[in-house]
Amino acid sequence: MRIVSLLPSATEIICGLGLRDQLVGVTHECDYPADVVDLPKVTKTLIPVDATSREIDGLVRERMKTKAALYSLDMEVLTRLNPDLIVTQALCDVCAVAEDEVRDAACSLPHSPRVINLEPSSLNDVMDCIMRVGDAADVSQTAVDYVGQLKERVRRVADRSMRITERPTVMMLEWIDPPFSAGHWSPELVEIAGGREAIGQAGERSVTTPWQQVVDADPDVMVIACCGYDVERTLQDVPILRAYPGWDSLSCVRSDRVSIVDGSAYFSRPGPRLIDSLEILAHALHPKLHPFPDGLPAAFRVECC
Repeated sequence: MRIVSLLPSATEIICGLGLRDQLVGVTHECDYPADVVDLPKVTKTLIPVDATSREIDGLVRERMKTKAALYSLDMEVLTRLNPDLIVTQALCDVCAVAEDEVRDAACSLPHSPRVINLEPSSLNDVMDCIMRVGDAADVSQTAVDYVGQLKERVRRVADRSMRITERPTVMMLEWIDPPFSAGHWSPELVEIAGGREAIGQAGERSVTTPWQQVVDADPDVMVIACCGYDVERTLQDVPILRAYPGWDSLSCVRSDRVSIVDGSAYFSRPGPRLIDSLEILAHALHPKLHPFPDGLPAAFRVECC
């Protein structure tokens, strides 16, 4: 089977199921596992590489008005690859190739490949997506076993968190300029890790959040997981965060409990590494209870002042 992935999380699911040798094309953003970067790229982006966070937000908002995506297919490459299966998504209106464009493209290929759409909003949804990909690729039992392993890791974190008597309030910040509270699976990760999400709603979309709402919530802990940004890129926007009114008065700032995590690699990708994200977060919230996850990057502590 020849498989094309149109989002990084799908690439990680496909490889996690042992299908790397059947993966023939990926997006320009796919970078894990490391060897997928050498595969043909079937997408292009309209976002300038040097765009600021505020400029990216503006591009996204403008595209949402017209229902146009910020990514497009490279039909020449896709036609040459001639896939049997295309894995795409309908979760975000602008962060991947538009669903209609994918289906139109599939119909125009020499033989119409199967297209499956992943649209997870929770941790269980992600598990279901893994099962769907496994079924579509004829490795259903492998998917069952893989999901079982991932759920066992979640269970171990949840069991340890049951011993927590005082849970800190946690602000998961998905964007800095302007501020966004994290939705979808992020509040669920916070709960399992032993915290209480201060603003974000589990299963709901991430939303622009007035900074005063953050000040009013006064979280005990802030974890910054900017969508599509690694730690180094996120650090560039920390001065913007420090300049917001009331920053110095926040409990998380006064207690030096503000951390940055790699949103691009972990928290923003609804694939297997959300379990890595959970383990990173759990250790950041309760380091004496949750052991440091081997082989994973620790949350980066921000100098608040």
